[in-house]
Amino acid sequence: MDTMEGSGTPKIHLFHGIISLQGTANPKILNLFNLMKRSELFYEGVSLYGPYWDHVLGYWKASLEHSDKLMFLKYEEPVEDTVLYLKKTAKFMGYPFSPEEQQQGVPENIVQMCSFENLSGLEVNKTGKHCERQGNLGFENNIFFRKGKLGDWKNHLTIEMAQHLDQRTMQKLSGSSLSL
Repeated sequence: MDTMEGSGTPKIHLFHGIISLQGTANPKILNLFNLMKRSELFYEGVSLYGPYWDHVLGYWKASLEHSDKLMFLKYEEPVEDTVLYLKKTAKFMGYPFSPEEQQQGVPENIVQMCSFENLSGLEVNKTGKHCERQGNLGFENNIFFRKGKLGDWKNHLTIEMAQHLDQRTMQKLSGSSLSL
């Protein structure tokens, strides 16, 4: 996997794990030492949601065994062609768009309503809190919104950190047909 051009999926998970644990949406607040420490913990399988690769491989294997019940998508796929993957998802769920709906632009309208630009601009996502009824676990909703662009991880991880993470990803996914 080419570090600078490869999938950002593990890097996205790492970033959100760091931000969630830090409780801030401003990555500039994170100093490099702390980022490197969190990166190393993620590399070792310690993250807010458990070992990333075990989680992903479990769903990957389940999607191969039960392709009628589990649709496995990589982050980049629907980002690159959102309308196509919306149609695939609707069909997978048993609710394909009718020819009339497609002609009327319903899939495109849904994509627009659910776009990064639209959702990140909603007041609830600017000022609301996620899990605020669960004590100190409340995070501001805006932590889930950065730029909405593929490859933004390059602005947060060093080349060495990305290479280290890519090596671990290849090691963990070795022997499976999955590549990220």
